[in-house]
Amino acid sequence: MNTYHITTIPGDGIGKEVIPESVKVLKAVAAQCGFQLNFTYFDYSCEYYKKTGKMMPDDGLDRLRDSDSIFLGAVGYPGVPDHVSLWGLLIPIRRAFHQYVNLRPVRLLKGIKSPLSAPGSVDFLIVRENNEGEYSSVGGKLYEGTDRELVVQESIFTKKGVDRVLKFAFELADKRGQKVTSATKSNGIVHTMPYWDERFEIIGNDYPDIRKEQYHIDILCAHFVQHPEWFDVVVASNLFGDILSDLGPAVVGGMGIAPGANLNPKKEYPSMFEPVHGSAPDIAGQNIANPIACFWTAVMMLEHLGEVEGANLLMESIEEIVAEGKVLTVDLGGQASTNDVTAAVLKRILNK
Repeated sequence: MNTYHITTIPGDGIGKEVIPESVKVLKAVAAQCGFQLNFTYFDYSCEYYKKTGKMMPDDGLDRLRDSDSIFLGAVGYPGVPDHVSLWGLLIPIRRAFHQYVNLRPVRLLKGIKSPLSAPGSVDFLIVRENNEGEYSSVGGKLYEGTDRELVVQESIFTKKGVDRVLKFAFELADKRGQKVTSATKSNGIVHTMPYWDERFEIIGNDYPDIRKEQYHIDILCAHFVQHPEWFDVVVASNLFGDILSDLGPAVVGGMGIAPGANLNPKKEYPSMFEPVHGSAPDIAGQNIANPIACFWTAVMMLEHLGEVEGANLLMESIEEIVAEGKVLTVDLGGQASTNDVTAAVLKRILNK
């Protein structure tokens, strides 16, 4: 029996609701498919920050290092600026463990109504560079408090960093047999984006059977809304990928069903799996948070661990209860509670 050590960080807000429900579902899948999951819990969060002045203890990363996976709910808390949680927890984990791919599936599930009048068949993957790009700490402020005050923010694009995320995207497309779309803005950003385009062309030459296309980020956003059925694998820099991976889920039903993964593809370090929706403090504690995003994130974690049977079982169970339309949370137009959705998925798992 395969046994996996999962470090679990519920975090803040609805993370404390959807993570426990997801653990119930994961344990049921493991029992059905013959593997074991051992969960260790840490309270790293914005609430932890309010108490200690840190998002995690000084040895926080060392405590995570030996995990098979990290399962994160969400972080964010009133009174704690978003940059504190990002730079105090999420970015250190992503960079320390070389989680250089942020992967976001965008798929319109049967039973969910898109805000678009005629979305067609929507099923694509957003591959976001996750360790460098526009999200760097290089820069600073000069002449503060004077009329000469200025700020500088540097973007960092390395050949290694760009090439490895592009290769990951092409490998995904090779498995799916379709195409890779690159997000760029080389007409306005004169150094980093032309370099991104250059590396996209060079790496793409190694995959002659994969169709290649690129769009400037502005028109690409428009195409996500007008023609989401066009896309298969979309690869983007850190900032552009961040924008697209919120827009994509909005087209197929919203953040409540948006899964996400921060991957170390070679499994040299643990990967981290987190739903996209954030901590949503406005609805926390009301038992109305949609757990589907977290369940789908758990599917991605099982896939990464190699438990394909378990991943398929959980995904099929999610798709079946969503397609029925009887157990939908408020964000999807229903009245089901968080616990109701969990109970329905568990029933499907145990009856298969």
